[in-house]
Amino acid sequence: MIREVIVVEGRDDTVAIKRAVDADTIETGGSAINKHTLRRIALAKERRGVIILTDPDHAGERIRKIIDRHVPGCKHAFIPEADATRKGDIGVENASPEAIRHALDRVHTSFEGAESQISLEDLIDAGLTAHPDAAARRMFMGNVLGIGYCNSKQFHKRLAMFQISREEFLAALAQLEEGGQS
Repeated sequence: MIREVIVVEGRDDTVAIKRAVDADTIETGGSAINKHTLRRIALAKERRGVIILTDPDHAGERIRKIIDRHVPGCKHAFIPEADATRKGDIGVENASPEAIRHALDRVHTSFEGAESQISLEDLIDAGLTAHPDAAARRMFMGNVLGIGYCNSKQFHKRLAMFQISREEFLAALAQLEEGGQS
């Protein structure tokens, strides 16, 4: 059983989690997350720890940010969009048990105010910003690092927030370059 409580968006996500692992969940009810739910998440974090696993879309990212702002120090797991999409629908409920377990094996804890070992210049040099294929390159890197897809500014922030080391960054970049991404 996973010790931490997994925060998901809805009932179908809970069903998908329970197919993959033995864990308890808290459902946010989608993007209409309320103070009562935030209090339950804070209590769960205090008692057992919390892993946020929301959909890899704009609404999921919004929920993740709301929770992180009200309950700092949560752990985060990310399912790549490709692994959470079925028939054009994006969501944790569409992910296979293997994809869910893989995401939960690569949990990161956020540390607000942490300094990044990777500079904005490093992102430019790596073609992760100001490059014609920057978005695709960030998606690949975000999936390899387990921090999800986001824009350049958010990507840099996540590198710091999840304390991704220079070595991890360079290893992921090497995978990107070996994979033929331009």
